[in-house]
Amino acid sequence: MSNTLLEAFERQSHACATLGAPFSAAVLERAGRAIIPGGIVSHLLADWSGVPADRLVRDAVALRLLASLHYLVLSGQAPALAACYPPAAEDPEQAWVTAEQVLIDHAGPVAAILTHEPQTNEVRRSACLLGGFLTIEREAGLPLRCFELGASAGLNSLWDAFRYEIGGTIWGDPASSVIVSSRWEGAAPSLDRDLIVAERHACDRRPIDIRQTADATRLLSYCWAEQRERMERLQAAVALGQSGSLVVEAENAARFVQRAAPKTGFATVVFHSVVWQYILPVEQAQILATLESHAAAATADAPFFWLRMELNETARQFELRLWSGPGHDRLLAVVHPHGEYAVWQ
Repeated sequence: MSNTLLEAFERQSHACATLGAPFSAAVLERAGRAIIPGGIVSHLLADWSGVPADRLVRDAVALRLLASLHYLVLSGQAPALAACYPPAAEDPEQAWVTAEQVLIDHAGPVAAILTHEPQTNEVRRSACLLGGFLTIEREAGLPLRCFELGASAGLNSLWDAFRYEIGGTIWGDPASSVIVSSRWEGAAPSLDRDLIVAERHACDRRPIDIRQTADATRLLSYCWAEQRERMERLQAAVALGQSGSLVVEAENAARFVQRAAPKTGFATVVFHSVVWQYILPVEQAQILATLESHAAAATADAPFFWLRMELNETARQFELRLWSGPGHDRLLAVVHPHGEYAVWQ
């Protein structure tokens, strides 16, 4: 047994339970106990055996396995598993008994999904990002040029097409089928401002093409099965994306960000959410160097910003931060990882 794999599964199981996904937590707990020599789980995760637990958590290995099971349910390939999975049922004990055989029978497709870092594209995170864009507009007073890194299917790049319900206030398209609710506390930005997105660009090293059935299903599989509100919101966002024209470019983030140089008459924003942990350190360094170059070239008529919603591993909290150059990095809010709340600073 890999003790580090077991620890990673236990930590992810605890996280799921904390974030309101008890069924998923129970399945992962049982999957962790099944990491034994010669077992199907150990076979599928052989490449991660002995990797430090912190790295396994950062690479979301447990979530990859969980998503593979959900994918087989959603795609109709595992009807016996679907019978004990939400929404049909929530029986984690029987689900895992069935899942072990399903993993054996579908080892090929599961192995393929395991090669992908989770591409959740949780659209509720846009409720946090919105506060950042409002802050930028208040300070710059210019139309936005938006460049999203690690965009997955690009759904959060469509953030201004959603209907937001924050407290008693509605912002965005009141007729949108994508309804995003969130709780804001503290010194929150004003929601009485309109935003103009003049340019919209997005990249991912392996983008999800939601116009392809298999890709759309894989995107949905990263959503925890018992969280129906999240699933319904994601399905609505997928439908919105399928009807639009945004193309997520298959490109390395370090190369893509070079195109986000400041432009007169616009506020240029590079943004991302829960992506940084999946970018290798060497590429992170390249991105940072380019961001500093863009910030040095910025002017009052061509400002530049870096907006990100990411895990602060030291503080053990998710944060929304806004950067406009060396020495100008602000904590805007402490946020829920799925966007349920933002505590503004």
